[in-house]
Amino acid sequence: MSPPTPPGTDTGTTDRALLFDMDGVLIEGRGADDVVHEHARDDTLAEYGIDPPERHRAPLGNYEYTDAFVEACRAVGVDPVDFYAARERHSARRIVERLRAGERGLYPDVDALDRVADGRPLGVVSNNYDPAVEFVVDHHGLDAFSFVRGRDPGVDGFRRRKPDPHYLHEALDALDAETGYYVGDRETDVVAAERAGLDGVFVRRDHNADATLRVDPTHEIESLTELDRLFER
Repeated sequence: MSPPTPPGTDTGTTDRALLFDMDGVLIEGRGADDVVHEHARDDTLAEYGIDPPERHRAPLGNYEYTDAFVEACRAVGVDPVDFYAARERHSARRIVERLRAGERGLYPDVDALDRVADGRPLGVVSNNYDPAVEFVVDHHGLDAFSFVRGRDPGVDGFRRRKPDPHYLHEALDALDAETGYYVGDRETDVVAAERAGLDGVFVRRDHNADATLRVDPTHEIESLTELDRLFER
């Protein structure tokens, strides 16, 4: 296998993958509202037939798998790994329901994807749940993507979130690419791209217009329509 192409160097071919984050890049908004996970907690408690004391309800609704979550699960007598997985499945279902209802739409510049693809393998890699990512791509007919991956619900999926490059490596393997670009709207996206040997492309949106990054992306854009110029360098 030939050595990876150094970041920032375009080979002039179309075998470099072009990968995108979803929330804040393809669809409006940074991600699901915290209330989604709180409702999912209530769904899971009902599923388990548990009505815990109020002091345990808040940690059981935390998005993150924390020590406080684990302690609350043990206090109410449930396995924390199993309960977390169940709650995340309910979170994923509720996110899909909200997306289906039109709560969050595509950014207008997503129309540029068909043009910038130009034979390059395109993919989506998101920290959002895999069912939600698949729904967005199918619902909006984003046929340019040949690889679509959100994180798995559950503890393993939580631990593999960006900046861990796990799912980016999975995308590169699936697309038979050694390197490429990753377009994101957060510092963690830039870090994950670097760890995966990708050029990090930071896109400025309303929600991150004034964000200061502690790491430098390879490229910075204000619209997906600007991706064309990256391939001309």
